[in-house]
Amino acid sequence: MAQKIITFANHKGGVSKTTSTASIGACMAMKGKKVLLIDLDGQANLTLYFIPNEDEIETSIFDSLVNGVPLPVKHIRENLDLVPSSLEMASAEIALTNLLAREQLLSRLLEPLRKDYDYILIDCPPSLGIVTTNAFIAADEIIVPMTPELLPLKGMRMLDAFVTTLQRVKPSLRLGGVFIARFNHRKLNKVVEQAVKERYESITMNTRIRENIALAESAGSGKSIFEYDLNSNGAKDYLALTEEILSRNQ
Repeated sequence: MAQKIITFANHKGGVSKTTSTASIGACMAMKGKKVLLIDLDGQANLTLYFIPNEDEIETSIFDSLVNGVPLPVKHIRENLDLVPSSLEMASAEIALTNLLAREQLLSRLLEPLRKDYDYILIDCPPSLGIVTTNAFIAADEIIVPMTPELLPLKGMRMLDAFVTTLQRVKPSLRLGGVFIARFNHRKLNKVVEQAVKERYESITMNTRIRENIALAESAGSGKSIFEYDLNSNGAKDYLALTEEILSRNQ
């Protein structure tokens, strides 16, 4: 069994879900953990992070969810594999609507792979539809990256309610962590960070990810932040965050 399946989710876009999934996965792999990344987003940003040439992707997770074919696992680094997404995933909500037990499709697809990995990390689309439901039902825990702004904070209430609803199907499902991404020292950032700590005291990560241009530059370069600029604040922060996640799971 995989030690853990972790879903990175936030129904708001632009909060560093993909960057976090890619960076934490790459860091875990560097530390000797066997990691599988799952890209569920129709924008396929996680896929393009490591495979900039879309022509290399012949089948994607869309084919597996809709047609039941085995997950197309691509080896991308030592200890690091990826199940790619494609633009077809943008229509997945409609394509999955009439399928039997559609909320558990991903769980069933992952079952034969769990034994091969220490961690399976899932990157979600910025919505709370059937695709995200699949990611939540498959997960052992959910980690929420959020930017220190008012709208993402308010949106956490929707995420809380969504998890509570799904706990009727999977009672063990839980929010396992919240962390701040794209942090700077403006007053609003500090106010929101404090509000997050007060609301999610037991699961707020100690590490925050500072605003860092190297993180934006590395996306789509085919390189993780550690390969792109090991000395950047982005690399240092994601190293610390990964170590915190691993220590919580020991």
